[in-house]
Amino acid sequence: MSDPIVKILLVDDLEENLLALSALVRREGIELLTARSGRAALELLLVHDVALALVDLQMPEMDGFELAELMRGTQRTRHVPLIFVTAGARDQGRMFRGYEVGAVDFLYKPIEPVLLAHKVATFVDLHRQRLARERLADELREMLRLNEMFVAAVSHDLRSPLSTLLMGASVLEGKQKEPMLERTLARMRSSAERMGGMLDQLYDLARIRLGGGIAIDRTAMDARRLVERVAGEFGLAHPNATILVEGDSGPTEGSWDEQRLGQLLANLIGNALRHGNTTHPVRVRALGAGPDLVLEVENAGCIAASVREHLFDPFRRGNQPSRDTLGLGLYIVRQIVLAHEGKIDVRSTEAEGTCFRVQLPRSGTALGHAEAGASGTVPSAPPRG
Repeated sequence: MSDPIVKILLVDDLEENLLALSALVRREGIELLTARSGRAALELLLVHDVALALVDLQMPEMDGFELAELMRGTQRTRHVPLIFVTAGARDQGRMFRGYEVGAVDFLYKPIEPVLLAHKVATFVDLHRQRLARERLADELREMLRLNEMFVAAVSHDLRSPLSTLLMGASVLEGKQKEPMLERTLARMRSSAERMGGMLDQLYDLARIRLGGGIAIDRTAMDARRLVERVAGEFGLAHPNATILVEGDSGPTEGSWDEQRLGQLLANLIGNALRHGNTTHPVRVRALGAGPDLVLEVENAGCIAASVREHLFDPFRRGNQPSRDTLGLGLYIVRQIVLAHEGKIDVRSTEAEGTCFRVQLPRSGTALGHAEAGASGTVPSAPPRG
């Protein structure tokens, strides 16, 4: 790819000075813009992206200092390199003022052609490097967008044949009497269900990145009932585990997205069962005594500090790697919390175990929340006696 044309702005109130400066600066790949006043220069800067401005200091109406101050006060022209050209004496006070208003250098007349050519070449190269970085960044963003669209399409389209496999396995499970075939079908069904969960997570990830966050549909609901239902489902699926549902006397009604909160609880309870100490119960709490709803999922066991630092990042797993998960569960949990304008925090010590704490306003104004870069945490709950 050939180098792009680079524009340089020359500003001087005398035509003969502009002609002389143009003759010194002109070279292949450079387009010269000329202005005979500060006002004309500003008009050109509003239209053109320039790599360098060579500005005469002594001009009527608006001198070089005033032009520089106006350039630095506008976002579009703030970062344009500016070199003052002057026939005046080397006055230290004027130089200090020039640097204060944003000049990068001074050139004194008569101008040395070799020195001018070197300075111009330096800023032209820097400008081309900046354009190349911006072009590369645009290409990477477009590649990322296409990749996420592909992930969303694939994860969505694969769910249909996967549902057919699950349905077929369910039908065959009821008709097979051979123990080995029954076990094989049960494993097939379990694997297909895990695959479905992974596809759901990938689809959510793509929607978060492409759509700016998880969209939620708020309806009036009772969070305690949802907690009891989700905990009960896990109790049936894990008969050897102990899941305790606890609460306080406060109300747990509010306006939330029930399906997304169910997904949040399923992720937190599933992680507690998967990574916690199986000899201790998993405690799930719905607390409504305060102005906000608080959900807590607690289990025995400690998360390493190095893991906690990146716990809510995408494609991060817990203490023990697993091929059954993509490491998206807690990332999606956090996005659900942010979509509800809430906060999430985790406390984990050897003595007290691990507790995920979610704080949700009882109502909100937004239908969704853009993916955030902040940690979205609240102070840890005080230890309970």
